[in-house]
Amino acid sequence: MSSFSNTSSVSLPKRVYTLAEIALASLLLVGLGAMLPGLVASAANWWLAAGFYVVIGALVVSFWPHGPLGWANRVTLGRGVLVAIVAGALAANAFTNAIWLWLAVAVIALLLDGVDGWIARRTKTHTPFGARFDMELDAVLILILCIGLLQSEHLGAWVLLIGGMRYVFIAASWPFPWLKAPLFDSFRRKAVCVWQVVALLLALTPLTSPLAASLLALSALVTLIYSFGFDVWWLHRQHKRWIS
Repeated sequence: MSSFSNTSSVSLPKRVYTLAEIALASLLLVGLGAMLPGLVASAANWWLAAGFYVVIGALVVSFWPHGPLGWANRVTLGRGVLVAIVAGALAANAFTNAIWLWLAVAVIALLLDGVDGWIARRTKTHTPFGARFDMELDAVLILILCIGLLQSEHLGAWVLLIGGMRYVFIAASWPFPWLKAPLFDSFRRKAVCVWQVVALLLALTPLTSPLAASLLALSALVTLIYSFGFDVWWLHRQHKRWIS
């Protein structure tokens, strides 16, 4: 839950290197949009997808302190392009107009989730920034899928709790700073994150009945509440030990 690294001393040439890689990756966004006209079908789709990617790029330039991104972060940036395309599907009801197409893009983004981490470990280039970059993309993708489920299945606003819980946790850490303390590595946390995406994708397929979609979304919410609840309990216990 730690913040991005302080980059006030990053030199301009290093930022130019990073910006050049982000600009190069934007060609993937343009290329996929050209190859998948059914997904990015209108100006609204394009503007939303492009704007989303610009925000990702601005954050990377601001917080990555080492110039060239490295292959692990490049894969994560590629995932960012895919997530931006899925975000573009929010416009003009593209969720329902090209549902199999954007579901396929979301699945690819999910499959690439473990690739960047594997590359980082393989090349010994794991960084706190890379881990945070990957985690924030996961959180945004989950929130986007929740919005899509709300649009297509009319399950009610409660489904947004799945995507919004991380941001509630971050907001809660302002009045309770002990929530910002580092957490231990947890397979449970990773498994719950993957299940959220899988459950939401399954709930969004046209072959899933409304009842099954509701149960899948509910399972994602329940497991998420358990995971966050356990982490909050653990952080609170560590805080009490520290002050006692």
